[in-house]
Formats: sequence, structure tokens, C-alpha cells
Amino acid sequence: MHSRFHSAFARLSTDLQAALHPVMDDVAFSASFTAQHIQTIKQRTQLNDDALALVLLPLAAACAVTPLSAFNVGAIARGNSGHWYFGANMEFAGIPLQQTVHAEQSAITHAWLKNETSLDAITVNYTPCGHCRQFMNELNSGTALRIMLPDRPAATLGDYLPAAFGPHDLAIETRLFDPVDHGYIVTGDPLTQAAIQAANRSHAPYSQAHSGVALEMRSGAHYTGRYVENVAFNPSLPPLQAALIRLNMHGEDCRHIKRAVLVESADARIQQCAMTQITLASLGCHEFSTVSLHKA
Repeated sequence: MHSRFHSAFARLSTDLQAALHPVMDDVAFSASFTAQHIQTIKQRTQLNDDALALVLLPLAAACAVTPLSAFNVGAIARGNSGHWYFGANMEFAGIPLQQTVHAEQSAITHAWLKNETSLDAITVNYTPCGHCRQFMNELNSGTALRIMLPDRPAATLGDYLPAAFGPHDLAIETRLFDPVDHGYIVTGDPLTQAAIQAANRSHAPYSQAHSGVALEMRSGAHYTGRYVENVAFNPSLPPLQAALIRLNMHGEDCRHIKRAVLVESADARIQQCAMTQITLASLGCHEFSTVSLHKA
């Protein structure tokens, strides 16, 4: 089990610890549970979905990276597939706070990058801020998404975001988690190909500025991220942050990035290059390249 979980794990009930050990002790554990995992854990603990998600929140919060605030927030996104995905807030010293990742963004993006097609609920240990409420309104779940918090009755996103401004206000039909393929030609070395494949599935219906990132770690592992755009613009998530979510959920250190590739169109109305390079440099990665996207 990754050391970051030890403290929170020790505070769980013995029944829950016994149910979680076979999953979390696996070296391949990536802060997510399959539908079968969840069913087995529920059977062993006699907890229902909502109760189980609440007691697992401290484990999700243990994934937080908070060098600025030391305030850990955890979230669990529950897919309609039955799979569950941890998320946690991430902060980066030395760069603007706008590059921060919120826990709800992390859990949602984690699920999206693992090819979940829709979310049923999200459980979080603190009330979602306005930024996250707007981010969640981009989902194909819409305002029906259920939001669970400790010591509060269940509610929907519609309860937290009444009279919501959403994609429908700009006549956008494609929602986050809907399947897309933008048709860019996949070429280059394996890392570049991975970045292009990520860009092909990015969500940018407002600007059409598709982009993707691929990271090579010192460990040799590769992680990709793709751009997540939002109807309100500011809650949009850069592709680098999506990749950082993925590597963090796999237990990797953001400061151990060896090489990074960003792909985007040279004439895109939104350019990710400058801030991507700045953020990577703050994390100690200086081997950074960009590649232009092209369609057949």
C-alpha cells in the first residue's frame, strides 16, 4: 500500500480494512475501484453505496498535494459503470493559483481519463465551491448529478447550482464524458502519439482549441491528459493538470517528470504552451516540446 494512505487507513474500522487490503495492497492500485471491488467491499462491511463513499473520503483526501494551504480535500466520483474514482486537490508552489486543481475536478477528470461514460454521484468532504459547481455542470449527467457530503442530506447539483448557466445556453450539445474523436493524425514518437491521442478526445466545444499532454516519468511510466473546457471558461482545466491528476492518482510524484510533450494547433484561439512550460519548470521538468496538430 502506498505510504500516503497509511495514516487514514489505520483509522478505518477493522472490517473495512480487511475488505480494502486485497485491493489497496496491489502494486497496480491507482486510487480507483472496479464495480466488482465495490460489491465485494459492501458485502464484507454491510455498508451501502452512500455510507461506503463517506467512510472512504479520508483515503481520497490522503492523495492531496497541498504545499500552499495544507488543507486536504478528497472526493470520490461514482460512475454509472459501478467504478469509483478518487480525487484530491493539488497545489503548485511558485505559479499562479489559477493552476490549482480542485478535488471535484480531480475525481471527475480521473474518471474521464479512465473512459467512464457518465457519473451518478460525487462524494466530497467539504461543500463544493462555486468553481466546482460550475465545472460539474459541464457533465453529461447535468444538474441531476447527486452530491453527497458528511452530515448533510443528499442533494443534486441542481440544488447547489439553481438557475444554472450551462452548455445549453450556448447551444452546445456535446457534454463532458460524451465520446468524441477529433480526427488528428497520430504521428511521432510514442510520447507524442500518446499526446495526440489525448487531444483527439479533449473537450473544447467553445473554442475548438483541442490539446493534449503526455508525460514521461523518471520511473519510465507515461501519463496523458487532455483539455477540459467549461461553458463559464474560468473553470476549464488545462491538459497538463489532467495529466498531473492521473500521475498523482497512480502514486507518482509531480516533481519526478522527466519529459513532457504538448500538442495543439498552431492557430488555435487558446494556447496552452506558455503556462504549461511555466508549470512544468516549477515542478523541475525542463525537457519540454510542442507539436502542432494536423488533420488528414
